[in-house]
Amino acid sequence: MSGITYVTGDATRPLGTGRRLIAHVCNDVGGWGAGFVVSLSSRSKLAEKAYRKWAYDGTDNEGHPFELGQVQFASYKPDIVVANMIAQQGIRTDSDGNPPLRYAALRICLDKVGARAVRQSASVHMPRIGCGLAGGDWEKVEECVLAALVDPYGVSVTVYDRPTEE
Repeated sequence: MSGITYVTGDATRPLGTGRRLIAHVCNDVGGWGAGFVVSLSSRSKLAEKAYRKWAYDGTDNEGHPFELGQVQFASYKPDIVVANMIAQQGIRTDSDGNPPLRYAALRICLDKVGARAVRQSASVHMPRIGCGLAGGDWEKVEECVLAALVDPYGVSVTVYDRPTEE
């Protein structure tokens, strides 16, 4: 047992009751409009508005700078908060062939999400973060999730895979 529950479904509609955190990867250039965030914004614009303001202002309402390794917690729905995790540098593969996802930044972000989940007795829900447009490898991302959320805190984590279309 990995400590992570995998389901087919929509991470913008997290299963269960009680407090839930939806974690996803954001870039460090203020771009919002492709990938998972499109589905997120179709349900509620609150996380998008908070992220765009954070990118524009350079700091969020808690004083966190808009940079790799930072997390902004934004309202989404009653009992659901979105964790905008800045773990993607830019939006394209760099000249050395490295994808935009930065694993060290992701781990820092997930540590913050884990601490918040414990404080709020919340479960964490996510798509396969960092593995779409950010170009990450799920095996490496899964290691980060286990090391930051499951192993130290015992946080309940659900990963959502979209249904395949036939």
